[in-house]
Amino acid sequence: MITLVTGGTKCGKSGYAEKVLENFIGPKYYIATMNPVGDDADEIIARHRESRKNKSYITIECPRDIYKLDLPIGCGILLECIGNLCANEMYIGGNVLRPSDKIIRNIKALGETASELVIVTNEVGCDGNSYSADLMAYVSEIAAVNSGIAEFADNVVECVYGIPVALKGKLIC
Repeated sequence: MITLVTGGTKCGKSGYAEKVLENFIGPKYYIATMNPVGDDADEIIARHRESRKNKSYITIECPRDIYKLDLPIGCGILLECIGNLCANEMYIGGNVLRPSDKIIRNIKALGETASELVIVTNEVGCDGNSYSADLMAYVSEIAAVNSGIAEFADNVVECVYGIPVALKGKLIC
């Protein structure tokens, strides 16, 4: 089962994603894609680690190249988040022409490994604003990844003000 969880900033995406895997029986992996760069990165990472401390996740820090992960068949995976992964693939990943193609291909492979795959992403491009060419390229790549995953995901859930809303499939919890 593949569930894509989307929404704006601080809308409850991560909490909902964790609830989907809350009762999963078997090894649960939390793939953290944040590259620890910037003033608040270490604080954010520490806060996320603390929030997962008693939730039985095996955390793997993997800011890019998720295809290199060797996870057991039938495990549960929470991948957080597409925005970070896409930025890392675009800006520190070398000359990947379409990081969205690589990311979608890698997530399909994770979905074949996992019994339950939950992917957290960000809602982008809805504000109608125009930004620099680099930022618009980034927004375009995230949008392509989100659309690509939504096509093959069993469930697509948008969190709005802490309320999960099923856009495709069903709510798990």
